[in-house]
Amino acid sequence: MIRLRRPATAAALTLAAVTTAVLGLAGPASAHVTVNPKEGTQGGYGRFAFRVPNESDTASTVKVEVNLPANAPVGSVSTMPVPGWTVAVEKRKVDPPIEVHGSQLTEAVSKLTFTAAQGGGVKPGEFQEFPVSMGPLPQVDTMVFKVLQTYSDGNVSRWIEEPTPGAEEPENPAPVLTLAAAASASPGASAPAAAAAADDDDDDDDSGAGTALGVAGLVAGLAGLVLGGLAFARTRREPTETS
Repeated sequence: MIRLRRPATAAALTLAAVTTAVLGLAGPASAHVTVNPKEGTQGGYGRFAFRVPNESDTASTVKVEVNLPANAPVGSVSTMPVPGWTVAVEKRKVDPPIEVHGSQLTEAVSKLTFTAAQGGGVKPGEFQEFPVSMGPLPQVDTMVFKVLQTYSDGNVSRWIEEPTPGAEEPENPAPVLTLAAAASASPGASAPAAAAAADDDDDDDDSGAGTALGVAGLVAGLAGLVLGGLAFARTRREPTETS
């Protein structure tokens, strides 16, 4: 007689359905254009990479346009060469000027356009990273980079929607870089350190004094042993008086 394990079968089917649903939801989200790492420090410098996956099953990504936020200009922006790609840099005037290492800059990079060589590009099932060095990072909480992704068949994916706090992720989200305030040292922070150093010095002095006393005691003990041995030897050499 064959017994059907209906509960186990139902559980397996349910697990498969849940897995399919989760993967189905995670797939499109993971295909968004992103900036990595996603965090930086205000006033600092960093190396960031715009990660561009290909969502098409038939066409290649042949051009990527990264627009830097107009409300958060960056003084220094440099790109890393990507084999098979060229990059064009566009600048705009900024007012007030940006101070970088004591110099006042009146221009800032506004757009980076990466273009693939003829016959190249990001093929289906692949992704490409475009590294960029930026700094000093502006004094803002977030930087939103609006990106246009152009395919070889002429289609364009527009990753330009800004996130809304407390709302669901938009369908075509723009890459977002979160900036944290630079940590500042407290004026009294050195006091405990100095006190700790003083305590360490006192401990060292006490231990040094204790060591000196111990050595002196050891020397005195050895001297006593030597003198006692000499006295004992002397008494053995002296003759015993007879009456």
